[in-house]
Amino acid sequence: MCLAIPALVVRELEAEEAIIDAGGVEKRVSLALVPEAAVGDYVIVHAGYAISRLDPEEALRTLALFAEMQGDGQAAAA
Repeated sequence: MCLAIPALVVRELEAEEAIIDAGGVEKRVSLALVPEAAVGDYVIVHAGYAISRLDPEEALRTLALFAEMQGDGQAAAA
């Protein structure tokens, strides 16, 4: 099974690379497949590559669902 996650581009680096924030974890990824991505954009990341840009509202909804699946949303449901 493959999983791609939404992440926020927080800093651009040289050579089509960037630092992304994926739920508080920062990682270096390639922007070669999405050269138009910029700081502040949400991207879908799979296997170290940003593979597409993502609407910010959709990214936040997806991240909220991930948090709920981890149990972070249980206090809100109680």
